[in-house]
Amino acid sequence: MANATPVSVGRVNAAGTEDALFLKVFAGEVLTSFDRASVTAGAEMVRSISNGKSATFPVMGRVAAAYHTAGAEILGSDVNHNEKVITINDLLLSSVFLSNIEEAKNHWDVRSAYSTEIGRALAFQKDKHVLQTIGQAAQGSANVTGGDAGTVLTNTGIASATAATAANAMIDSLFDAASNLDSHYVPKEGRKCFIRLEEYYKLANATNAVNVDFSGGANGGVADGKVLKVAGIELIPTPHFVASNITTALPDAGSATAGASKPQAVNLTNYVALVCHPSAAGTVKLMDLAVESEYDIRRQGTLMVAKYAMGHGVLRPEAAVGIKEA
Repeated sequence: MANATPVSVGRVNAAGTEDALFLKVFAGEVLTSFDRASVTAGAEMVRSISNGKSATFPVMGRVAAAYHTAGAEILGSDVNHNEKVITINDLLLSSVFLSNIEEAKNHWDVRSAYSTEIGRALAFQKDKHVLQTIGQAAQGSANVTGGDAGTVLTNTGIASATAATAANAMIDSLFDAASNLDSHYVPKEGRKCFIRLEEYYKLANATNAVNVDFSGGANGGVADGKVLKVAGIELIPTPHFVASNITTALPDAGSATAGASKPQAVNLTNYVALVCHPSAAGTVKLMDLAVESEYDIRRQGTLMVAKYAMGHGVLRPEAAVGIKEA
């Protein structure tokens, strides 16, 4: 009887090592999990660099207008400029070690579960750093002379024991945030609000947030538990909303390579929402999300690591608004 020919599941074109393709599958699962778990994608300006420890973002003020005097030469007007240097944080990684014997004993595919958890871990940490940077922007002063600072709104009604009252107070704060962004000439397109779950679901149960007479009929509802927009601002609920004083705990505060500084340290105690335009914060990528795997014969198992090296910083404080309860 002839021997069966096994399918070369992990080999490239039926040649080479048996697990050549497995890492690619694992890496793809990690990337997919990262993309699905991250809620801050598109909330900031992103720049990738191939080498170095930092990158510079230009910050420009507004151009003035003036009446022309007949016969006078037009010389142009000066514009205030500045720059923001964003330093790359230390390498952030998430890893698992998979023992051969444990994998053999197990009755389900643990690698798929590990890839999901690794991707989520990095996505959540990246989200926290971006949210902390947006919080820094809301608390920050102007980056250019004549520019505007960030805004922090305090609304005591948000902490109301009555859900309906608290929702109305949240809606009022979102309209105040939109008004502040308008007054700072921040574009309407791309505005996002990252909001704590408690406040979000109060809004989802608020009549004036989801009723067709108030919201136009396409803004979610009680049945879906969704509120898409308030005051033209996209609402994004997140369970890892940062609402504490992040000053010493790592990696939340972010550890930079220069002098072990903590560039994402910020006090967001009692904050319930962060409203921003992508111009408020910037992200520099030195090493985008990557996955490595290596079999360790001495330990009889496989070490799988996902990693990235990024840095975050404030660009335009006037494009961020923090909303907090007293």
